[in-house]
Amino acid sequence: MNRKLFLYLCLATLTQCSKCKNDPTPQDPAAQLPPATQTGAGTFGCLINGLAWTPKGNVGSSNFDVIYDPSFRGGDLNIGAYRIADGRQQYFSISAAPVTGTGVYSFARPAGICTATYTDTPGALNGCNLITSDQDVAYREGQLAITRFDTRNGVVSGTFSFKLLQAGCDTLRITQGRFDAKF
Repeated sequence: MNRKLFLYLCLATLTQCSKCKNDPTPQDPAAQLPPATQTGAGTFGCLINGLAWTPKGNVGSSNFDVIYDPSFRGGDLNIGAYRIADGRQQYFSISAAPVTGTGVYSFARPAGICTATYTDTPGALNGCNLITSDQDVAYREGQLAITRFDTRNGVVSGTFSFKLLQAGCDTLRITQGRFDAKF
């Protein structure tokens, strides 16, 4: 009887220990993004084709920056970020004008007032690592929503999502984008 009890205890212990293995529960990629704030927190993040992307690394300048020039193009907003990690250099930027306050601004091509650029090096040898201008983009849609635009305190916050397609390349899907910065 003791022997059977011992065997059952061993079996129960082994069964429980099998749950102790490092079985990582898939984490929601959006949970890895900074919260959507409106305080000038200096945050930026998005999902690129479903994977979390936040600025990382340093090449001698801030890896996230927002510049606003009210006198150029009726109010020119530029959002830039880069990530240096795992042997890759990724650069991301959004430009919009005229921006004069909160609202939704279109990335639609050709009528949109927002443009986006993305570079990933070293990337694919077929030229699909670089989307830098309207000449590179065959298709573009999406929006930039500015949720706080405070020129007195120099704070701009918002969200963005868009798709870019370059001929002969996979579609670049940017979703759940958010930024909050001082300018």
